[in-house]
Amino acid sequence: MAPVPDDPSRPISEEDRDTAVRRLQDAYSKGQISHEELDDLLQQTLTAETHGDLGTALAALPEEKPDTSTIAAFGGRIRRRGPWRVPRKLKVDSAFGRVHLDLSRAVIEHPVVDIELNLATGRAKITVPRDAVVDLDGLQTVWKDSLYKPRRPSRPGGPKIRVSGTMGFGRLKIRHARR
Repeated sequence: MAPVPDDPSRPISEEDRDTAVRRLQDAYSKGQISHEELDDLLQQTLTAETHGDLGTALAALPEEKPDTSTIAAFGGRIRRRGPWRVPRKLKVDSAFGRVHLDLSRAVIEHPVVDIELNLATGRAKITVPRDAVVDLDGLQTVWKDSLYKPRRPSRPGGPKIRVSGTMGFGRLKIRHARR
């Protein structure tokens, strides 16, 4: 779950509530809270209406360690494809080269995946699952615009892929997998 915003009276979304429930279930499975605590905190979470309410329910949990990985190369090619595990946050740094991330057969365990691209030159291609939702609002391009045609998810519940960072003198192309 994201940190509590500056305005704790702001209403929560269903995504916020789902993330909080998963976090409580994870804490219980790791033995960090008892069954009784889980029941009480789930009740608070399911009835929470604001970020302040949700923050109160989750305050007793240990701090979440972000699942972050970095892939870096000065030159050459960065490629991930096939059945690979996608971390919650993926940072990709390349000065000169090409990047190809194929998430179509990857293991995606998180409802939201953040990919931070920091590319000086070269191009990047990302293939996302067919039912993924892609958000490019955090991406800055210097030379060329990104190529992406959003599609309507074929079934609900696909992952949300948020792409951010900076593209220098290259182009980002994103496409949905065909199968």
